[in-house]
Amino acid sequence: QVQLVESGGGLVQPGGSLRLSCAASGFTFSTYWMYWVRQAPGKGLERVSSINPDGSIGYYGDSVKGRFTITRDNAKKMLFLQLNSLKPEDTARYYCARDCTPGTARCGYRGQGTQVTVSS
Repeated sequence: QVQLVESGGGLVQPGGSLRLSCAASGFTFSTYWMYWVRQAPGKGLERVSSINPDGSIGYYGDSVKGRFTITRDNAKKMLFLQLNSLKPEDTARYYCARDCTPGTARCGYRGQGTQVTVSS
């Protein structure tokens, strides 16, 4: 079965950096678009970033463009999200996901997420 396990979240000061990881299993990772979505306290899910199967193309939401970078390692079945210049409004639970409906954060599969808290 599809499993997505995120790690790497934590508490960081504004302006700091984190690297999130997602270990995928149970499917042919290298053939799927993959996504990061997030949910801030009291808000709905937001699509953060997506990456094509071979890792050559990444897309970003306007709120994170220029600060976050999505990458993948197909040999290791890993997805990553580098978060730089973090802001308090980036505080959210971040999820690795697959099979997301175009233009939305509704996804067929999501992991349990990893919490990112940006605070001084």
